[in-house]
Amino acid sequence: MFATRFAPSPTGRLHKGHAFSVLIAWSAAKAAGGRFVLRIEDIDPTRCKPEHEAAILEDLAWLGLDWETPVRRQSDHLSDYAAVIDDLNRRGLIYRCFRTRKEVLASIGDAPHGEMETVRPGPHPREEEARLLAENRPFAWRLSLDRAREALGESLWNGLSFVEEGAGPAGETGVLPVRPEAAGDVVLARKDAGVAYHLAVAHDDALQGIDHVIRGEDLFEATHVQRLIQTLLGWPAPVYRHHRLLTGPDGRRYAKRDQSVTLAELRAGGLTAEALRDELGFSCGG
Repeated sequence: MFATRFAPSPTGRLHKGHAFSVLIAWSAAKAAGGRFVLRIEDIDPTRCKPEHEAAILEDLAWLGLDWETPVRRQSDHLSDYAAVIDDLNRRGLIYRCFRTRKEVLASIGDAPHGEMETVRPGPHPREEEARLLAENRPFAWRLSLDRAREALGESLWNGLSFVEEGAGPAGETGVLPVRPEAAGDVVLARKDAGVAYHLAVAHDDALQGIDHVIRGEDLFEATHVQRLIQTLLGWPAPVYRHHRLLTGPDGRRYAKRDQSVTLAELRAGGLTAEALRDELGFSCGG
């Protein structure tokens, strides 16, 4: 059965851009007679707030949407992700990284092989790692591209691909080759949360049977590393459908960081859900 999802992070109120994206996914599920899943991606312990989660549910209900219950809240399942990290560690596919973000950024100027190497800091020397562990220094877990390539073998590594039913920022569509090196040795478990976005989303898509990932083209590049994670862990590969981003009158895309007008503010100003859906190109019948 066709299954897709909307997976917001409760770091602020939803805006028109969110409404556009969720309506695309919800309408696709309805048209296919499939499943629509709502997931709360709240692994950031500093930015995610319960009041924002409650507001998300309020806004989606106001839009007239429905979804499967119970809703998966990622912060309630950190042990699930920890088990995957343990498995990857046993297989030698990840390494501890004690470097701060500032230290990683500072190393960019010293990278001898160009931009790709800036996010591949590599494991610490054994003595240094032992000392940092003894000092109880916090660390992240990074995926080793070198070890992943060795584990998969050249044939599988070079044959990785994904199906794009929509289009990437440059119009990429169809069966596309995976370029895992573009993300470097990506962080799979943050120092403060025990998991990071790429691992959590790939895990939950597999767990929840999501076979169509419908999302904005700003997340197109994330597909490359997520397909690698899926392959390493034997998880199924969804079909991807990236869509354009909604932009405002100034031509800029709606974003929380720009304090875009929220759905709550539009609602308070008298806008009805029906009017917003019509404005965005979705009739009240879905």
